[in-house]
Amino acid sequence: MSTRIGFLKGHGTENDFVIVPDPDNVIDLPPAAVAALCDRRAGIGGDGLLHVVRSAAHPEAEEMAAEAEWFMDYRNGDGSVAEMCGNGVRVFARYLQRAGYAGEGDLAVATRGGVKTVHIAKDGDITVGMGKARLPEGEVTVSVGERSWPALNVNMGNPHAVAFVDDLAHAGSLHSPPPFSPAGTYPDGVNVEFVVDRGPRRVALRVHERGAGETRSCGTGACAVAVAAARRDGADPAVTGTPATYTVDVPGGTLVITERPDGEIEMTGPAVIVAAGEIDAEWLESAAR
Repeated sequence: MSTRIGFLKGHGTENDFVIVPDPDNVIDLPPAAVAALCDRRAGIGGDGLLHVVRSAAHPEAEEMAAEAEWFMDYRNGDGSVAEMCGNGVRVFARYLQRAGYAGEGDLAVATRGGVKTVHIAKDGDITVGMGKARLPEGEVTVSVGERSWPALNVNMGNPHAVAFVDDLAHAGSLHSPPPFSPAGTYPDGVNVEFVVDRGPRRVALRVHERGAGETRSCGTGACAVAVAAARRDGADPAVTGTPATYTVDVPGGTLVITERPDGEIEMTGPAVIVAAGEIDAEWLESAAR
C-alpha cells in the first residue's frame, strides 16, 4: 500500500460520501477502516463510503463486467456492506465524469443490487434507473416511543419500511433504529421512512438508514416512499397504465421519482463533488486494527 491514498468527498441532496478510487481493487477496506473514514470527528466524515472498483477486478461484480465497467462497492457509515444506495450511485457517476471515465449521456454502474442505468444530463442532474420495487407480503408496524404506525414493506434492492405520519417530528431523533414488528421481518435491519404530505404528488420524509442513523437524504428511500404513496393514492402505474411521478422533499433537498407502468423506477437529482485529498495510509492501517 502506498503511503498516501487518494480520496474525494461528495454528496447527493446532502447524503454525503467518502469516495475511494481503487480501479484494481488493491486497497484493503475492512469495516473498522470504513467506519474510521466515515467518522465525522476523527475521520473524513460521511454517511457512507463509495469504493470505486472496475467490475472485472471485484469478485462480487466480475459477472457484471460485460454490462458495466465500474462497480460501486458501497459501505454504510458503520463499515457494514449494503446492497444499494441511490444517492450514492449519482455521486459515483459524478466522480466517474470528473475523472474522465464517463461523459454526458448514458452509463451503466454495477451494484450489489444489480446493474443500474444512469443518465448524466447537460443541466447537471443525474437520473438513475433504480429497477423495480418488490412489495413483500405481510403487515409491518414501526414504533417511536409510545406511537406506532402501519408501514409498507418495500424492497428496492435493500429493505424499507414506509410509514405515513401526521408530523415528521413524531419520528423522534432517529439516531437509533426504530423498533419494528414482526421481529423477523428484517433479519439484516431496515431503512425506515416517516412521511408527510406536502401537496398533490408531493411528500416529505425523514429517514433512519440502517448502519448510518438519520441522514439528510436516502435515494432508495425516496423511491420506496413514492411507491408507497402511489399505492396509497390509488395511482399504481401497473393498474392505471400511467406513470406516477412524485416530488420527494428530503432534509437535504429534493428528488423526483417516476414509476412507469412496467414497474421500472427512475430517480432524478443532483450530485456534487466538494473536495479531494489524500489519506495517510499508516493512519488508515492503524484505524483498521
